[in-house]
Amino acid sequence: MTATRKERLTISISAALAFAFGIVPTASAMHIMEGYLPPVHCIVWGVVCVPFLIAGYISLKKTLNRDRKLITILAMAGAFIFVISSLKIPSVTGSCSHMTGTGLGAILFGPSSVSILGIIVLLFQAILLAHGGLTTLGANTFSMAIAGPFVAYGIYRLALALKGNKKVAIFLAATIGDVFTYCVTSFQLAIAYPSEVGGVMASFLKFLGVFAPTQLPLAVVEGILTVVIVFGLESYAKPEMISLGFMKRRNDEETMEETAIAEMEACDEE
Repeated sequence: MTATRKERLTISISAALAFAFGIVPTASAMHIMEGYLPPVHCIVWGVVCVPFLIAGYISLKKTLNRDRKLITILAMAGAFIFVISSLKIPSVTGSCSHMTGTGLGAILFGPSSVSILGIIVLLFQAILLAHGGLTTLGANTFSMAIAGPFVAYGIYRLALALKGNKKVAIFLAATIGDVFTYCVTSFQLAIAYPSEVGGVMASFLKFLGVFAPTQLPLAVVEGILTVVIVFGLESYAKPEMISLGFMKRRNDEETMEETAIAEMEACDEE
């Protein structure tokens, strides 16, 4: 089967991005590391995550009960978060940044559902890759799997409400959601380690300054990559995207389907 021009372009862009980020050398993790937060902070952030996780479980259960075939798209969204957030880019002062990948899941399944995907990814990364930690799991879950996705979803819905282009809405949602994740992480670190001069705000700005040089361009790349993936899903997983409510069935397709059903019923009667 010969691929169309758009299909070849999609494959080429995806391969180029995967190659570009796949050769990046390993660096220390950006997720808040094991033992870096005081015990009280770890407990508080963990408790804050609980209602979101419950809501996420309920949301995912309803979605999959409605259409079990959507589990493939759900697994893809989870794998995307795992892979893209495991690619770490060295930043200044020995730290590093990475994309989050949670905007895609938030757009497709809603922000609460991503809390479940996110905590699973963070748990595996902490255990298998030493990326983040178990004691800081609550803080990392809140920043990457709750705060970022909710902002991404809000931006996406707002852009659509303003009659914006869908691809632009997806790009803005993924980009701003990624940046907001790092803003929350910087705040979490700032309240744990306030500056002696200027307090929490000064520390917050310092942490933002550490990650901004690499995180801002990474956020833009994540926005572009998310648009490419959604474009691919619309082409190759159209029934699932319609089931999610992300795409609308065309009138001519509905007519063809109704005609086919009518013909089958007529054959049965004969």
